[in-house]
Amino acid sequence: MLRERRLYRASAVAALHALSDRKVNYGPLTGNRVPTWDSGWHVDSLCRLLAHEPAGDPVRGGPWEIACRLVRDYQFAEPAILRALYRTDSALLGRDMLLEGRFAGLRFDMGVRVTSVIDETHGSGEAASRVWGWAYRTLQGHLEQGELTYKVVKHLRTGAVEFRISGYSRRAPMANPVVRAGFAVFGRGTQLRFYRASARRLRRLLHAELHGAPPLTAEILPGYDNIALAPTPRPHLPPAPDGDAAG
Repeated sequence: MLRERRLYRASAVAALHALSDRKVNYGPLTGNRVPTWDSGWHVDSLCRLLAHEPAGDPVRGGPWEIACRLVRDYQFAEPAILRALYRTDSALLGRDMLLEGRFAGLRFDMGVRVTSVIDETHGSGEAASRVWGWAYRTLQGHLEQGELTYKVVKHLRTGAVEFRISGYSRRAPMANPVVRAGFAVFGRGTQLRFYRASARRLRRLLHAELHGAPPLTAEILPGYDNIALAPTPRPHLPPAPDGDAAG
């Protein structure tokens, strides 16, 4: 029980505040350089259909808006793999987040910073899509180096709403040989499992709200007015309808 509640401790809040002094833990990708498998980066992408709503601009209170809120508040994350502390009184852009990663029965605190927010329309005519999302980069002390982007996309012609994850990453230097060996064995598989599990969770949360479940709200740590722990557990989530499933 104590291990499950370690993010409730004052030490975790202090670690979150300390992230403001940390820098991104890898050098900038300058010029036309992009991360590639050949240059030692894992380059990932995932796209999952969430739901459909009427064609045209996003519907107020519809799937796109609900999904955007869940992604903004980090409610979509699979809690068995990642949880996060963040300040609710800070803007999304520039927000520091203390992630607790779980693999091989261990817990690791890792800092990230939101470095971009996307809020735009892509394309035109029948190819137009409404896109909202954000990206974070890893900070000093993180087990990995890289950037991860989460987007909610609505295709305006069809009304299809999708969740997209994209990113690049590689292992950061690790002094501890036990951690290094454990991450080499379990880290990559856990990372890929997180992408798939989070997309499933987002879809189930979305459909639960569409069928009348109350919206998830951030869990505020006892004794702190502005520190949220996410994602908020929601037990017994029903499966999302098969009709909107995507591969």
